Amino acid sequence: MNYSYKGKILISTPDISGDIFSRSVVLIVEHNESSAFGLILNKKNAKMSNRFKNFFDFKIEVYDGGPVENDKVFFIIKGKKLLETYIEINKEFYITEDIETVMNLVLSKKLSMNDVKIFSGYSGWGALQLDSEIKRKLWTVVDVYNLDYTLPNDQTLWKSIMQNLGGEYLLWANAPEDISLN
Repeated sequence: MNYSYKGKILISTPDISGDIFSRSVVLIVEHNESSAFGLILNKKNAKMSNRFKNFFDFKIEVYDGGPVENDKVFFIIKGKKLLETYIEINKEFYITEDIETVMNLVLSKKLSMNDVKIFSGYSGWGALQLDSEIKRKLWTVVDVYNLDYTLPNDQTLWKSIMQNLGGEYLLWANAPEDISLN
């Protein structure tokens, strides 16, 4: 493997249906010869959102990061690096699992919840598994610039990116969620 999908976006094709990856937009945070790690940017998790609202007096949206280790919480944070332990996504965004520090920064108003996106679980792939799925066209790899990973995205993100890709992707963007109905 002489390349990495780190920092790229994966867009699920309609071939993936009926599971968490259906119409998913996944940010690849890490990718090397032994594994890949990413977070689904556009799938809200109502159950986890309700659990978080018990800690705060304001609404918090939690997203399904993926099907792996749903008891783990990850945060994408925009702006200044206020934590000691993090993985840089790019110059503007980073990710951390340090729930205690993030919550303390939010409660002390040193970090705005507008600059944080919370995820339950993650998307993971073993050695060459992601490469195999991309070769089988289960994913389209996209360089997306100027995407704010902390925005409250839903299925419109998947459709919007598909429409921007044009061509056959326009057909997919407008296809029904259950493509057998087409």
